[in-house]
Amino acid sequence: MKSYRKELWFEIKKRRELINITPDINLALKESEIKEGLVLVNAMHITASVFINDDESGLHRDFEDWLEKLAPEKPYSQYRHNGFEDNADAHLKRTVMGREVVVAVTNGKLDFGPWEQIFYGEFDGKRKKRVLVKIIGE
Repeated sequence: MKSYRKELWFEIKKRRELINITPDINLALKESEIKEGLVLVNAMHITASVFINDDESGLHRDFEDWLEKLAPEKPYSQYRHNGFEDNADAHLKRTVMGREVVVAVTNGKLDFGPWEQIFYGEFDGKRKKRVLVKIIGE
């Protein structure tokens, strides 16, 4: 069995951002030369998420609205965590959206259902962030 590891780095310009990283994962898969196996993609930050869904702008706005209702950013004083940092809401949003995804690799391609794409969701950005890609198989 072979394994391949790659880090993806992103310069996040806003506090919250959703990035379709499917092209980056496809490139890593090609570089790995693995034809059958699994791809693990996980956020390497406690205030970020990796998830699978549709790449549709209305849905992305719905995620933002829904997450903000569940864990509003402000007032910062509503959270016990906030003190030195003001990112308690980002921790909660990450918990809801998840840390990682695992996708099957079949014939050298991500084995997706219709419309599925991989996203990096950042909830406390404005700095450089990274994602780990680990591919195992033959």
